[in-house]
Amino acid sequence: MAASVEGSVGRSAVPGGPYRVMLVDDSAVVRGFVRRWLEEDPDIKVIASVGNGALAVKEVEKNPPEVIVLDIEMPEMDGLTALPLLVKAVPDVKVVMSSTLTLRNAEISLEALSKGAADYVAKPTTAKDMQGSDGFRNELREKVKAHGAARRRAGRMPAPLAQPGAAPPLARPTTLPSQKSGQPASLYGGTEIKLRPAVLFRPDVLAIGSSTGGPQALFTVFGALKTQVKIPVLITQHMPPTFTAILADHIKRASGADAAEAKDGEPILPGRIYVAPGDYHMLAANEGGRRIIRLNQEKPENFCRPAVDPMFRSVAATYGSKVLGVVLTGMGSDGFRGGQVLTGAGGTVIAQDEATSVVWGMPGAVATGGICSAVLPVDQIAPAILRVVGGGPL
Repeated sequence: MAASVEGSVGRSAVPGGPYRVMLVDDSAVVRGFVRRWLEEDPDIKVIASVGNGALAVKEVEKNPPEVIVLDIEMPEMDGLTALPLLVKAVPDVKVVMSSTLTLRNAEISLEALSKGAADYVAKPTTAKDMQGSDGFRNELREKVKAHGAARRRAGRMPAPLAQPGAAPPLARPTTLPSQKSGQPASLYGGTEIKLRPAVLFRPDVLAIGSSTGGPQALFTVFGALKTQVKIPVLITQHMPPTFTAILADHIKRASGADAAEAKDGEPILPGRIYVAPGDYHMLAANEGGRRIIRLNQEKPENFCRPAVDPMFRSVAATYGSKVLGVVLTGMGSDGFRGGQVLTGAGGTVIAQDEATSVVWGMPGAVATGGICSAVLPVDQIAPAILRVVGGGPL
């Protein structure tokens, strides 16, 4: 099957023109749906569409994209085999793995993150389901644009395939420096970052929220923490069902700590890591003098379930001021409103910085919203957690 070079430029508002995307999927029907959906957005251009990994490797050298949407199960060469070859050919390309919701594909998707993939998206099982799936359509579009923008922020504009009169290349924005409480306010994109004063305290619980790019950030943090944190840890990562169980297992492997997908009604114990299951909000609750996990399927917040905001509100209600919250990379602003409640109760929030975030949406919201006591690179977050848990300064 020959490669098909496709797409129309449209009137993109993105400096440098629309994000250049390659689709790799063995189903021509799926490629047709996805191409049409992506190109409904003028900021996205599908420059190539191929049916397996081998064809993708040939095409990518001739026509380098900025983002690749890569299926896992394909004939001749599957996605996991093709991934390192694609990344080698275009080292700065952003690869979004696309797979159906099976246990095997969830495991492969997370394995792909360690081999160079930037993200994953869970696609509907059948073409009929896909046709009616607004959630998949919107998630894929937003992730393609987020990763395309992240690539350009790193100073890598597309090769000049630009039309005459196209906008000039996007300049690399000012990066927010690492910041701790007590340092002077900084500016990010004209927005002043005012940090809350940090107080010495020993938290009784650690609550972490993340989304796009979150698995890699979580593995970095917990690979450094290992088993040194003796308080309970609650994690809400925006992920579909099946994927969250695999994520918990990977965190367990990275840290050596007791990590698992949370169960409704189980006790919250020191040293244990609880991961919110896909499609369920995870809350902390105090019932009968016991702190336990509660799961529910109340309406999504910030278009997400699980969401970080309800988790943050619940730990504030259950633990009061003895909460350390962390907001890692992710799109949107989930965690900000819950973080306001958390800090209003006397808790402390740390945010990942822009330079190490795949998307500085969630951490950017809490950083610019005035509720953070520190804004740190991802590799400095684990040391900060250990200092605070030990009763030391942030």
